[in-house]
Amino acid sequence: MYAIVDIAGKQFKVTKDQFVYAPKLEGEEGASVEFGNVLLLGDGNTIEVGAPLVEGAKVSGKILGHVKGDKVIVFKKKRRKGYKKKNGHRQQFTKIQIEDIVGKGAKKATKKKESTEEAA
Repeated sequence: MYAIVDIAGKQFKVTKDQFVYAPKLEGEEGASVEFGNVLLLGDGNTIEVGAPLVEGAKVSGKILGHVKGDKVIVFKKKRRKGYKKKNGHRQQFTKIQIEDIVGKGAKKATKKKESTEEAA
């Protein structure tokens, strides 16, 4: 099963247990995240396209860390004027592992409340 998900304004094609480098998101390492902006779901023979989103579909993942991308050199120059400027930039990303893709109509397992905590 795969899905096309909108994460922080960018679209990613994701499958279960895949690593995605998305633009930097709020959250600490080890925190779980859930994305509800699912644009397309595919499962072998069937493809479900949203208009614009697939209702009830969710993609959940886990933040593995915050990393920086490769350095990009920004060089500006005006010829015959003696003007040169060199800057560098490293974009920040969040590394996410996709844990689960839940389609329309499927329900995720809910945790049971412990009766011992309620009684105490």
